[in-house]
Amino acid sequence: MSTENAADTRENPTPAKHKAGIAATILRAPKWLLALILPLATVAVWQFVTVSGIVAPWTLPTPSSVVAAAFELLEDGDLGKHIGISTQRVLLGFAFGSLLGLALGALVGLSKLADAFLGLSISALRAVPSLAWVPLLVLWMKMGEDSKVTLVIIGAFFPVFTTVALALRHVDAHLIEAARSFGLKGLKLLRTVQLPAVVPSIFSGLRLALAQAWLFLVAAELLGASMGLGFLLTDSQNNGRLDRLIMTIVLLAVFGKITDALLSIAERWAIKRWT
Repeated sequence: MSTENAADTRENPTPAKHKAGIAATILRAPKWLLALILPLATVAVWQFVTVSGIVAPWTLPTPSSVVAAAFELLEDGDLGKHIGISTQRVLLGFAFGSLLGLALGALVGLSKLADAFLGLSISALRAVPSLAWVPLLVLWMKMGEDSKVTLVIIGAFFPVFTTVALALRHVDAHLIEAARSFGLKGLKLLRTVQLPAVVPSIFSGLRLALAQAWLFLVAAELLGASMGLGFLLTDSQNNGRLDRLIMTIVLLAVFGKITDALLSIAERWAIKRWT
């Protein structure tokens, strides 16, 4: 290659290097800003296809009509009640289900005898779809709060149980032996060595459990509720209010993400504290 051609190559970087530079520039942007790109692009496309008439308004309402439906419910005071009751059900069910999953998961993960007695039965129950529990709970507990919260407990229990049990089975045996040589055993060994070793796995299970709690909540409220976001979905469908239906779906996504973000903050604190 001549000196002139080499100089041209240096002055005109290859497309691959140019693309790499663009990617590096994009990645230097704040993470929250990058995360907003897809939602904003989705809203922009949604606005375009509805306003331009590509999609009929009775098939997909405009974003502005969905926002207007939200303000309408806010002014009536109903939206806050629906959000409040659903959030309460999720938090109660998630708390009780996670604690139960943590306790039984630790028992099965640490005891071969408990695993032999409980492992197969719990794994079988985990395969039961959420909607299959609803008729049974309604018959046992009627249509009140107990049946709804219990269904959320069921949804939150299995992810925590599974992740904790599996994680405790795979704790480094040398670490446990070293702890026992210092006189640690029983609950003290569990609290000071085994649980801290599986903190990331515990929070992975908790985040899955939180997502499951919202899923099971909607299943409960779809079939037997007079308040809540799941009820609002059914009520909007029955009344042909597609704007309210889409608004409710968006709210479920938003509040699901908010609660997951709060749990993520707790996870970072726990990892710093215990690992």
